[in-house]
Amino acid sequence: MKLFIAVAMLVAAAPKASKPQAVMIMAEEVKYGAVPPNLPAGAQLGVLHGDPGKKGLFAIRFKMPDGYTIPPHWHSNDEELTVVSGTFQLSMGDKFDAATAHSLSAGAYHFLSGKMHHAAAAKGDTVLEIHGMGPFDIHYLNPADDPSKKVGKMKAEKK
Repeated sequence: MKLFIAVAMLVAAAPKASKPQAVMIMAEEVKYGAVPPNLPAGAQLGVLHGDPGKKGLFAIRFKMPDGYTIPPHWHSNDEELTVVSGTFQLSMGDKFDAATAHSLSAGAYHFLSGKMHHAAAAKGDTVLEIHGMGPFDIHYLNPADDPSKKVGKMKAEKK
């Protein structure tokens, strides 16, 4: 539900089309917001096209600060990503290993089949463009890595 609300707010800021038409967005026009709670805090997300929370095509920009990491996880659907700027480190498998991670620099492209285990990190401020079929989801191999579970646990501990 939290993912849906966060994505809905970003989709509301994205360009609207009442009938099929070309979509053109200049880099400085991308409206970024905080990532949904099931992604580590600190990154920003901008919806370019579609609604990643619903069935159908979507395109997003994902802006990560230097050192940002996403623990080992998988997605239900295929995804395609292009590195717009910075260096994206992608480690395939059940753990992040910087020594064997693939360093993808600006202009690099990566296709990832659904359900493939991987982990990621940003080296320098990094921006990705991600395309796929929604709904976009993320399943952490270790449930304790899911930031949305940590937020719920922290709120319960404060009571």
